[in-house]
Amino acid sequence: MSELVLKNVTKRFGGLRAVGDVSFTVPEQSIFGLIGPNGAGKTTVFNLITGVYKPDAGSAIRFGETDLLPLKPPMIARLGIARTFQNIRLFGQLSVIENVLVASEKNRKAHLGAALLRLPIFYRDESETYDKALELLRIFDLHKMADETSTSLSYGNQRRLEIARAMMLKPKMLLLDEPAAGMNYGEAEGLKKQIHWLRDEFKLTVVLVEHNMQVVMGVCEELHVLDHGETIAHGTPEHVKKDPKVLAAYLGEEASESTTEAAP
Repeated sequence: MSELVLKNVTKRFGGLRAVGDVSFTVPEQSIFGLIGPNGAGKTTVFNLITGVYKPDAGSAIRFGETDLLPLKPPMIARLGIARTFQNIRLFGQLSVIENVLVASEKNRKAHLGAALLRLPIFYRDESETYDKALELLRIFDLHKMADETSTSLSYGNQRRLEIARAMMLKPKMLLLDEPAAGMNYGEAEGLKKQIHWLRDEFKLTVVLVEHNMQVVMGVCEELHVLDHGETIAHGTPEHVKKDPKVLAAYLGEEASESTTEAAP
């Protein structure tokens, strides 16, 4: 089982506790949402999972049987955990397909000697890798833009390109940090279908940080809600959206109380 487990994880920056005593389990091949207002600590949790930050306290961050706490980000990526970023991080001077190819090094078959000597295995590897990158671009309807510079794409297409690049790692778990940011209603609906399709086609686990409730409620099977770095709710979307603490976090205490009182 390649489930993701966090137990009592805490991260501080100076005197600020960004994440406090957070615990949850992400089942294998599920679509799991990590939500909460701005500043809730969601991206910090992603950075803890991927090794960018190390926790100040916590008994476990585990993927399957592997303890992630001592590992650096490249080692965690090699385990099959890939991510996108809240602020788009594409290589602006590279083409669309070159941005995807950047993520292919982990899966290349040809060693350095084969590249230097230009052996047949090197050319086969180059061709197979290029075809795989183009296939991923086709999945995200970006193949016709393969040779354009990545920064020439619309904001929504840049988001999709980041997901395609992450998929080039052949991940077991895909962490998506606000993938619907900047997308209109139609693009967000398309993203929902793509996330479901990616999970089912590639047998992935997907963990989603997202503010777009259209996407969250339409695609996630389980939600974990943070506010000011602490857990305030956990459960199915249907359960979470009725939780008074969640309503208070998103709408304010007064709005939550009036909503609760008006409920039958």
